[in-house]
Amino acid sequence: MATKNFKPANSIQDLQYFGEFGGVNPSISDSSTYTFLSAKTMFDTFEGNAEGCYLYSRHSTPSNLYLGEALAAMEGTETANVAASGMGAITPTILQFCQAGDHIVSSRTIYGGTYAFLKNFTPRLGIETSFVDITKLDVVEAAITPETKIIFCECVSNPLLEIADIEGLARLAKKHNLQLLVDNTFSPLSMSPAKLGADVVMHSLTKFINGSSDTMGGVVCGTQELIDTLRNVNDGACMLLGAAMDSLRAASILKNLRTLHIRMQQHSKNAQFLSEKFEADGLRTVYPGLKSHPGHELMKRQMNEQYGFGGMLTVDVGSLDKANELMELMQERNLGYLAVSLGFYKTLFSAPGTSTSSEIPEDEQKEMGLTDGLIRFSIGLDADIERTYKMMRQCMVEVGVL
Repeated sequence: MATKNFKPANSIQDLQYFGEFGGVNPSISDSSTYTFLSAKTMFDTFEGNAEGCYLYSRHSTPSNLYLGEALAAMEGTETANVAASGMGAITPTILQFCQAGDHIVSSRTIYGGTYAFLKNFTPRLGIETSFVDITKLDVVEAAITPETKIIFCECVSNPLLEIADIEGLARLAKKHNLQLLVDNTFSPLSMSPAKLGADVVMHSLTKFINGSSDTMGGVVCGTQELIDTLRNVNDGACMLLGAAMDSLRAASILKNLRTLHIRMQQHSKNAQFLSEKFEADGLRTVYPGLKSHPGHELMKRQMNEQYGFGGMLTVDVGSLDKANELMELMQERNLGYLAVSLGFYKTLFSAPGTSTSSEIPEDEQKEMGLTDGLIRFSIGLDADIERTYKMMRQCMVEVGVL
């Protein structure tokens, strides 16, 4: 069931920091290394026994800890560790849990970079992955082996917008003593996976959370024990693989996080409006907020309703040529950008089969329903969405989609 008593935006709102000189924003830690008044304190810090002491910026910084604390509050976890990118958060977390001989069960519809990591890279380390239809719990359970350590999924999948049953997957994970890792990049605030039973929640901060397409970032939200393990100077994957976030970027993302609730409501409102219009026009439209979406009722049960069904939708226009022609015309009319990524204040659109999901082989794309003519829209913060719809529809008429 939806987490009715959990208010993620309130958790962010209640965090109040003071800068070094009484500033309303916390001071940015502009240092890569930190001094110690005693040699023993340095030793204790290396051993992880000196609370509040900083060692080296790859380990952590005050600015990174502020951002991590805010994101942990948003997701309702004990703590969090920020990284230089979404993949810089996902990959070390997976490697922290798995070693040679281990097995992962993953959704087959995930971000292309994550898919490529699990499909092509981790087998070099002796880690194998079974890609399954994550919406079918019986199929997920059938894929679990004695070597399985992780179930991995996205709350709302990229790019097909399938909805994962987080509570059901959490029950499976608990039954088989597994860790449930969830990427919540597409649905910040709308979904709170940790409150539904997920063990670890990750984001690409580059997308909706930062919201201005001017920096990369990632985060792992979980227990204090997990984050301490990831940061361990001897065998912590985040510490040793080095995907550390810069303090300046952490401070910038923290400021943008303060408006996330307003932005997500507008992204969702606009996406809901456009999806209903496109569907009424006869276009093959996928959006979790549509009653025709197979996961509509499931997401309603799991979501924090005030933030809507998110800013992502897809439209299938029949062929890659038509998709490219339409996207180029919409860009020419200033309706958005033909670009990868998402969560920007302007609408972004791309054909995922030849871009963000191009790492997935064509035969597997067809099997999962990823067609050539599919356009993925990240809907922007347009003030007059009816005007946007009319202009988009005119573009569709001109290229022969309507």
